[in-house]
Amino acid sequence: MSVNDGITKAVAHYWRTRAAQREKQQNQGRADQGLRGAVTGGAQMNGFIGFFTDLIAEAGISRDCIFHRTSLELPGFFRPTKEWDLLVVRNQTLIAAIEAKSQVGPSFGNNFNNRTEEAMGSALDIWTAFRERAYLDSPQPFLGYFFMLEDCKSSNRPVGVKEPHFRVFPEFDGASYMKRYELFCRKLVLERHYTASAFITSSEEKGVNGAFKTPAQDLSVERFARRLVAHLGAYL
Repeated sequence: MSVNDGITKAVAHYWRTRAAQREKQQNQGRADQGLRGAVTGGAQMNGFIGFFTDLIAEAGISRDCIFHRTSLELPGFFRPTKEWDLLVVRNQTLIAAIEAKSQVGPSFGNNFNNRTEEAMGSALDIWTAFRERAYLDSPQPFLGYFFMLEDCKSSNRPVGVKEPHFRVFPEFDGASYMKRYELFCRKLVLERHYTASAFITSSEEKGVNGAFKTPAQDLSVERFARRLVAHLGAYL
């Protein structure tokens, strides 16, 4: 399966699972909690995790060394442990750790801040723990960040910023949340917090059929996959 086909399938799974979770909430008489049920269900991202799992296995890593349901905790430096979305651990060697996240409206503002702080905090924690040899003699692992954002009017609308004391960096002036996420994912790699990052968008209407967009080619899933496979190849 090609990278494009794999992500198309995962996007469709995401939206269909989300719709099923919302319908289940409504059928149970909790219609007011339907949206939150879809948000907290957790299973929406399984398609993406499954895709990365298959990609890693095809690169030559035994599936016994790929963890995506259980045993996802790694020691941290600022906290005892952090649970990742996917780990590759072989012979007591940490090879890769991947986070796969998403955001759907309407609360883009608060969730954007939460997502960015979470990703930066996780990177700081794992690299500091790595420096302190929490992962024994592991060479530098691959650290990946994948993100999918809902493509809608709210995420595309320019957002103002408050500057009571100092000016924000010019790239943020009037940038939509879609642009902010693009900048964020790019800067995660630029500042070497993550080895690679991928950013895609998808609308609920077309996403059920697997449709998605790649706002920036340097953040494409194809490029992310190549970096991951190259890292695995060097290890093997």
